[in-house]
This record gives sequence, structure tokens and C-alpha cells, in this order.
Amino acid sequence: MQEIKITENQAGQRFDKFLFKYFKEATSGFIYKMLRKKNIVLNGKKSDGKEKLNVGDSIKIFMADDTILKFRGEIKLDIVKPIDLDIVYEDDNILIINKPSGMLSQKAEASDVSVNEYIISYLVSTNKLSEEQLKTFKPGVCNRLDRNTSGLIIAGKSLKGLQTMSKMFKERTMDKYYFALVNGKIENKINIKGYLKKDEKTNKVTIYKKEQKDSQLVETEYEPVLANNRITLLKVKLITGRTHQIRAHLSSVGHPLIGDYKYGNKKINDIYKRQYGIKDQMLHSRLTVFPKFTGDCDNLSGKEFTATLPDDFIKVLSNEFKNSNVVNDFIKEKQIKK
Repeated sequence: MQEIKITENQAGQRFDKFLFKYFKEATSGFIYKMLRKKNIVLNGKKSDGKEKLNVGDSIKIFMADDTILKFRGEIKLDIVKPIDLDIVYEDDNILIINKPSGMLSQKAEASDVSVNEYIISYLVSTNKLSEEQLKTFKPGVCNRLDRNTSGLIIAGKSLKGLQTMSKMFKERTMDKYYFALVNGKIENKINIKGYLKKDEKTNKVTIYKKEQKDSQLVETEYEPVLANNRITLLKVKLITGRTHQIRAHLSSVGHPLIGDYKYGNKKINDIYKRQYGIKDQMLHSRLTVFPKFTGDCDNLSGKEFTATLPDDFIKVLSNEFKNSNVVNDFIKEKQIKK
């Protein structure tokens, strides 16, 4: 006989869903048969598997150890070597990090290492999550950034955190602001709308003024933070959130991101590459503002979180806007973080 005590990260899901993950090599028919025959019981009673699990619930499995091992299968936990994450905020339910450019938010290929893997490695190495717990629950990121976009990534450490944050992103109840370095001078706050259509073959989007077949309405708001005759540092608010929205939308109005070879100006990008070593689009998820709310994770109610600017942003801004108090504040912010 084996007994399992339900923890916070396992609570909140249906009993049968938990069993499907626990016995990953078993068929659903086998699991329901074991429930009917009371070989698997919940809190000492027969179950149909539809019950919602609560913290402290007891699951007893009346099977031989070799049978349990057989149906559990060999669960491989490929935990990568820990790295120093730039942690912006952490509590029992969520983790907010400042993702560097070049790191994947989620795996694209089986061999990839992404933010997800680094977060799991961090939690295991700091004894905040055990390898045994990972067999039935995995933390994960709740929002995605392009590989070469830096900034705030929010992950759920617990099931409660994962569900709450995912719901908030889906319903767009929090405000997200990006910093973007773009070509040209912008002097006023502007709200732009258009219709975005994606080419799946090229993974590239196009912005149209009028609605197209299979297009999606996009809305972007931006205002200048610093500007000269060559470039502008923009604070961009995503009203909608579509693939490559900021990059394509700004390019469509004549202000492509510096370093963006997919949607930008190659000649201008090459200049900044030679002068500053810029290789990626200059886009940074700078600020996330939570609304006031109650319920799960309401310790975040009304709070806002900021990600310090990457070194390449600081390098360009320091040279393009010499002796700027705004740039000096960015530098001080980074020094304090260190």
C-alpha cells in the first residue's frame, strides 16, 4: 500500500486528472477500474475521480509496489545547472524575473533550455521544490517574450499562482509597458490601431490599415521618454497583445526598432551594430502594473514591478543622450540592483 498526502501544488485539481499524471503509463480505463474496485481510495472512501482535491487529502493505493512502478513509468527529471536569475519579486506562489535577451521563454525544440527549465532548477537548488513534487506539478511561465526581447517574465511557483497569473494574462487585467529604442524622432504621445495578419510559413506579421481575412485588431499606445533627431526611447503600452505587435506596428508607422532585422531598417541597424555591438531588437518589458483585486495572490493587488534596463540599452542611451538626468537615473537603478 502507498499513501499520498496532497500538498498546495496538487490541490485544486480533479482527482482523476491527478491520477492520470501520477500513473502516466496507465490507461484511463485502468485508473477508473482501480477506483471502482477501491484499489485507489480518497480519504478512505470509494471515489469516482470527479472530486476536487484539497490540501491534506489522503490517497491510498492498494497495489503491489512493482505494479505501481510499472504504471508510473520512468519519470525523467532533466534539471539543468542553475544560473543566476535576476529575480525582481518572489513569494510562495509566483516568481518574477528580468529575462535577458537571447533566452527562450519556453522550449521550441526538445533540446532547448528555456526560462521554465532555469526556474525549476532555481527552485530545486534552493529547496523550494522537491524532485518528488515535480512529478505531479511543474511551475511554469505565464507570459512569453520573444527570444531576443528582454524584461519581465512572471511564473507560477504553485498551482494557485500559475492559475491566477495565467487567468490575469488571458483576461488582460494587468497593464504591461515596454521600453523600445526606435529610429527617428517622436515628440508626442500617440495611440495607433491596425489589423495584424501572420504568415505562418515565415513567422512574420504584416500590419494593415483595413481589416483583412484572418487578421486581428491591434492597438498600441506609446509616448517618448527621450528623443533626439536620430532615435527615440519610447514607453509602449500594449492595449492588445499579438505576435510581434510592437515591432511590426512601430515599423508600419516609420519608426522601426533599432536592431530589429526582421521588421527594421538593415542599413540603420548595421550602423548601431558597428558602433555599439547591437545584435537584437531594442525591446524591453519594463513595467507590469497589477490592478486592485481580492482573492488568490491578492498580496500583489495594486503593486507594480520594474525590470532594470539591459547593458546595451544603457550603452546606447549614455552616448546618444549625454548628461541626461533620465539616463543617469537608469544607471543608478542598475547599480542599486547589483
